[in-house]
Amino acid sequence: MVRLRQRLVLLLPLAGLAGLILAPTQAIAGTPEAAKGAKIYCFMRSSNNNHKVSWEAAYALIKRQKSGMFKTSPEHAAVMITEAVVEDPGSYPDCGQYLGDLFGDNKGSAKSLDSVLNSTGSSNSNSFNSSNSSDDDRYSY
Repeated sequence: MVRLRQRLVLLLPLAGLAGLILAPTQAIAGTPEAAKGAKIYCFMRSSNNNHKVSWEAAYALIKRQKSGMFKTSPEHAAVMITEAVVEDPGSYPDCGQYLGDLFGDNKGSAKSLDSVLNSTGSSNSNSFNSSNSSDDDRYSY
């Protein structure tokens, strides 16, 4: 009888974890955080804010409103915003043109390699790597 109790004590938590893993979850774009993040990002971009300011506002909302132990990664939040916009483009007019910026295609605000090298000069080539490393890795926080 004691062995049976010991086995149950070990198996019940494992069964609970298996149930949590196998339980169906909501679609990513269907979450309220994704819709709110997309609204904030698209509204701010259409109001002539740059990508960085709009992204930080949208990501802060997604990250803080997510319930659970783990917070949403920046890469996942970008996908959530994209899926919300693609799923309901009528709610986010003209936002499709900004979605590329979520994945590194912000041509308007990125400096070209030639302009950076010409402005820093040949004697200070290490400053390019240190000054632009945060610009290239937008999800580094």
